[in-house]
Amino acid sequence: MAGHTHHDHDHGGGHEGHAHAHGHGHAHGHGHAHGPANYNRAFAVGIVLNTVFVVVEAVYGILANSLALLADAGHNLSDVLSLVLAWGAALLVQRRPTARRTYGMKRSSILASLTNAALLLVAVGGIVWEAVQRFDKPEPIAGATVIAVAGIGIVINAATALMFMSGRKGDLNIKGAYLHMMADAGVSLGVVIAGAAIMLTGWNWLDPVVSLVIAAVITIGTWSLLRDSLNLALDAVPDTVDRQAIESYLGGLPGVTEVHDLHIWAMSTTEVAMTAHLVRPGATLDDGLLAQASREVRERFRIDHATFQIEAGDPEHPCRLAPADVV
Repeated sequence: MAGHTHHDHDHGGGHEGHAHAHGHGHAHGHGHAHGPANYNRAFAVGIVLNTVFVVVEAVYGILANSLALLADAGHNLSDVLSLVLAWGAALLVQRRPTARRTYGMKRSSILASLTNAALLLVAVGGIVWEAVQRFDKPEPIAGATVIAVAGIGIVINAATALMFMSGRKGDLNIKGAYLHMMADAGVSLGVVIAGAAIMLTGWNWLDPVVSLVIAAVITIGTWSLLRDSLNLALDAVPDTVDRQAIESYLGGLPGVTEVHDLHIWAMSTTEVAMTAHLVRPGATLDDGLLAQASREVRERFRIDHATFQIEAGDPEHPCRLAPADVV
């Protein structure tokens, strides 16, 4: 019956699901077709601003003999790289499929968000290490210069973060870029607060304390990005999808007595695919039903790419993939 060869190729989408996969990106604001177009400017502006800031920070770090500023310049350089990574992935997801890469390069956005989460945690490790070292021997802060440069950092990072704010809920890749910029704004704010407080009180230990607080805040913010990216990389059902509701919907289609081998996974950070076997005893091929099912799962459940295999349920030829524990 219909589509068995599709399943043997694991996620190979049939014509029905595939025809609708491309309609979705244009129909919904969060779809990949709109995502990169909206954020090209944000990525470009963010990369240029942050690169200029890294140079300024490094120069003033040398002039003011401030290790803190030089360290922050290095940290901001990692943010430029994270923006380049996220932008590259946003462009790669638009690449057309090839004979070898049958999904194009959509998964690159998942890999980018996972890498960005890991980079953020590495940055946190660096902040904590630096803070612990400073508890042993607190260093005097080069006052006004450090505060002024960090103040510019707050403005640049917060402004860049705001450009990604609208997309952070619908796209993990954009969320990664947003969190990186917000984390940086937080670090710069911490430098300003610590610098001002130390100038007033002379308590050098405030610098590492503020650093540790910032590290904790970044870790909390990054944890959900890491968890969600890891889940998508491991083909878990995305949080935005209600698996039970989809199973109930498919089970209620005309003539369907059973749904099995239902798989739902993320093709990219904005697109979802699924495959399912529908048992319809005595059924003939019904393109109308397939078209309806594809349209409904796209509109109701935001499944961009659906592939259905119709089976008659002949006991002489049971489906090997019917048991829930068989993949």
